[in-house]
Amino acid sequence: MSVKQIQVTFDCAEPERVGRFWCEVLGYVPPPPPEGFASWDDFNREQPAEERGAWFACSDPTGVGPRLYFQRVPEGKVVKNRVHLDVRVGTGLVGEERLAALEAECARLVALGAVRGQLLLADGENESCLNMQDVEGNEFCLD
Repeated sequence: MSVKQIQVTFDCAEPERVGRFWCEVLGYVPPPPPEGFASWDDFNREQPAEERGAWFACSDPTGVGPRLYFQRVPEGKVVKNRVHLDVRVGTGLVGEERLAALEAECARLVALGAVRGQLLLADGENESCLNMQDVEGNEFCLD
C-alpha cells in the first residue's frame, strides 16, 4: 500500500491565527463551514467552550499541496523544529535574481507577522535560502 496524501500538522497556541498566516503565505484556503452553519464563527459558538477555536485547517485550492492542520496545545514552543516547511519562491533562480526573490517574499511575510532570520548564501553546493519564523516562532525557509 502506498501513501496517497499527507497532512502537515502544526501544534500552536492560536490555530486560526497561525493557519490564516499560512493561508496568506501559500495561497491556501480554509474549507467551507460545516453543513448547517453560515460561518466558522457560527460553528465555533456552538462548540463547548474548551473546544472553541481548538483547530483550524486549510488546503491548496489546486489540490496539489498537502492539507495543513493547526491544533491548539497547552505548551509553548521550546526548541527548534525537527521538521519545517521550505517555501519555494526562488526555484530555478540563481545569484542576484534569487536573492531579490527571497528578499521580496521576506518583506511580504514580515508584513504578515513573520520574523526574518539568517540569510544563507549559496556555497557552490546549495543555493541561497533565508531562515524565517512564522507568527508563533515556527521555523521555515524561503528557498
